[in-house]
Amino acid sequence: MAVYATGSPGRVLRHDGSAVLVGTQNETKHYALRPSTPPLAVGDWVVVDDQRVVDLLPRASLLQRRDPSTGGSQPIAANIDIVGIVCGLDRPVPPGRIQRFTSLAWDAGASPLVILSKADLVESTVEIEGELLRHDPAADIISVSSETTDGISDLLGRCVNRTLVLVGESGAGKSTLLNALAGRELGATGAVRRGDSKGRHTTTARQLFLLEGNCCLIDTPGVREVGVHTDVDTIDDGFGDIAELAVDCHFRDCGHTNEPGCEVQAAVADGRLDDDRMRGWEQLRKEAAFAEIRDDTAARHRADRRLARIIRNAQDIKRR
Repeated sequence: MAVYATGSPGRVLRHDGSAVLVGTQNETKHYALRPSTPPLAVGDWVVVDDQRVVDLLPRASLLQRRDPSTGGSQPIAANIDIVGIVCGLDRPVPPGRIQRFTSLAWDAGASPLVILSKADLVESTVEIEGELLRHDPAADIISVSSETTDGISDLLGRCVNRTLVLVGESGAGKSTLLNALAGRELGATGAVRRGDSKGRHTTTARQLFLLEGNCCLIDTPGVREVGVHTDVDTIDDGFGDIAELAVDCHFRDCGHTNEPGCEVQAAVADGRLDDDRMRGWEQLRKEAAFAEIRDDTAARHRADRRLARIIRNAQDIKRR
């Protein structure tokens, strides 16, 4: 049985880079991050004393993406149950971005939920939802309007006694949705540009809010790049329809490219499997495989040696 440092349990409510805001049963207090402090994410459960964070409790889930600066992992939120992928209907809905966030959600140990915001700006969301289901037949989708409050109570009902993190690009309506769910102004909101419906970063830090029904909602800044930081098996878990087709491939190690008897390629050819979904799966698998090699020193060295052999062989051929 694990033994933790003496102190009070609390949850990280906000991360400001050099300090975190922690809520305990008795108070909410800022704690400066020290070199000895373990890396923290909003939603983490910790142990604190009067001066510092003294321990990080085991995480039930961790949502993370590839850091665009370092290539390593970047924590987004911890101990979350639902990843709300917010897509504003004032702009084209990007299936590829949704697939990426979906893969990150499964990797985190959470359930992905596609939230189509600003539903009051379109006559009907039926066709949009149908198009998304074409790309991912198992997608869980809900359409909401912060302006008219349509769908807000349904979304809030899904979050009772659970933690929901909102992710998406700037201007998608995450902070406005937070305010609608809370029934009061909690997050700063801003206008979007008329030309491309892009928003400014009104949310500058990840922050957890407690809403009705013991719903914990984590608002996050908008992201431009959704880098996958997971493994190939997790990607495959999010594409169960392709995995089911692969069972009937002639070869057990079928790569689903040009092998004879490939049931996956046959399904693409006859329309049972959407071609865009197939390409999305292939791209995410490549990124996940690259991430595995980058994080595994031995695998990275093997890949480097293979590349060196290919280069030498090409040079030998040129000299002949």
